[in-house]
Amino acid sequence: AMQTGGPYNQGYTVTPSDTVNFTQGLTQALWVGGAGVVIAVFEDASTAAFTVTAGTRLDLRIKRVNSTSTTATLMVALYQV
Repeated sequence: AMQTGGPYNQGYTVTPSDTVNFTQGLTQALWVGGAGVVIAVFEDASTAAFTVTAGTRLDLRIKRVNSTSTTATLMVALYQV
């Protein structure tokens, strides 16, 4: 069974893209190191905007972060495998 909330044992640097999904699949969480807006894309292609402060963990199952309108930086996709 998949757990949430950590601990995570894999992390991948996120490069925001409007078209390219994460090759590792849906995240268990997203770490945001630099404050700003994250445009998260869910499995059904719906999107949501999250305004975050530096050092925020979003417990989201997402397939990518759109580059358009995303201003947050230093993002890491977190996984438990």
